[in-house]
Amino acid sequence: MYDELTQVDIDKMKEELEYRITVVRPQILEDVKFARSHGDLSENFEYHAAKRERGKNESRIRYLRGMIKTAKIIEVKSEEGTVGLFDTVTFLIEQTGTEEKVRIVTSLRRDPFLKIISNQSPMGSALMGAKVGDRVQVKIDENRSYFVVVKQIEKGKDDDTLEIRKF
Repeated sequence: MYDELTQVDIDKMKEELEYRITVVRPQILEDVKFARSHGDLSENFEYHAAKRERGKNESRIRYLRGMIKTAKIIEVKSEEGTVGLFDTVTFLIEQTGTEEKVRIVTSLRRDPFLKIISNQSPMGSALMGAKVGDRVQVKIDENRSYFVVVKQIEKGKDDDTLEIRKF
């Protein structure tokens, strides 16, 4: 399985990877050495905390390397008048009669709390390629779905202002 990411996504991951290897890793190693110098390691909270941070950093480095290695780089393009990556879409939920507005991004930059959703989510994939006035079905699972009507599309662009997600 691979993630479909843009070149901006890849560049942001490479930047974080470089920072974690050249800045964070040496600092954590110094913290571990310093904490170890305090003696008895079985009751040394600083030592265990430093080792835990080292594990988190190494895990993130492995994750970033894996993502960069396996990602499929995609072009950001969509026809005028159709929903594409980085567009902001206003739609009406038929069931409730409420309007919502979301921005569709790659999976690496999603933040549902800010209404920034992935193009691979049920809503994102349903909206991709839709036009104003289209009625699209959002499938939650095999048994549940609902319909939305696209009201407005604001064309967006891939920029580096959206952070890549952490775990």
